[in-house]
Amino acid sequence: MNSELLKSLKDAAFEIRCRTIREIASFGSGHIGGSMSIVELLSYLYFHEMDVDPSDPGKADRDRLVVSKGHSGPAVYAALSLKGFFPESWLSTLNQGGTRLPSHCDMTKTPGIDFTGGSLGQGLSAAIGIALGQRLRKMEARTFAIIGDGEAQEGQVYEAAEAAGAWGVDNLFAFLDQNGQQLDGYTSDIIPSVSTVERWRSFGWDVYEISGHDYAQIEDAIEKAKAVKGKPHMIVMNTIKSYGYIPGEGVKANHSMAITKEGAKEAIEALREREGR
Repeated sequence: MNSELLKSLKDAAFEIRCRTIREIASFGSGHIGGSMSIVELLSYLYFHEMDVDPSDPGKADRDRLVVSKGHSGPAVYAALSLKGFFPESWLSTLNQGGTRLPSHCDMTKTPGIDFTGGSLGQGLSAAIGIALGQRLRKMEARTFAIIGDGEAQEGQVYEAAEAAGAWGVDNLFAFLDQNGQQLDGYTSDIIPSVSTVERWRSFGWDVYEISGHDYAQIEDAIEKAKAVKGKPHMIVMNTIKSYGYIPGEGVKANHSMAITKEGAKEAIEALREREGR
């Protein structure tokens, strides 16, 4: 990855994080943990990898992103606003009456959202259907999906995985946000995930394991996946829940947290200092 691209992606990630923190503070609380852990991925997809057009969010042959872990909606909204799908001012209406930015993403309300986040575990099935639709229409477009490690305890995820492997859905690129925490605690204390990489490979997927906060590793995995035909692709990302919202890093109960406007300012300044901005 060249230095110019790396800088632009880091700048985008910093801005997405700042917008996400301010956005959640505007409501007073929200899903900070799982939002912040996928910021590098969102910045890479929206500002480098995906073929999307803010001026034509519904164009038929666009790449799609299905965010199955719907509680990360605030970060998705921040990325979409930065990309130009809607004004930044919308972020201050998060989860409030009349908003176009509900707590979980809704494709009928928000420009740029490709699939509504419903009950956890459903998104991968939807992504497979979208990818198959693209393939039937002989489109070059791809479908990207993001699922959570807590969410992956749902049986539907593995039913979908088996189907995608059997059907060789190679225009599907899925990412597992393996941040080690879910609503009720650490995933290792609730239902430990055993041999995650081997499990997905056993379903016939092309699988990689990376750091989800390292752009070079994200790029390398996606580029390698593009060269593999006949298999869906899974990139297991080891991440830190709440990464970049420093008061929440390493905190057990960081799935949803209260954030005041003053607290948001302090958190952004702490992040700015850590990153030398």
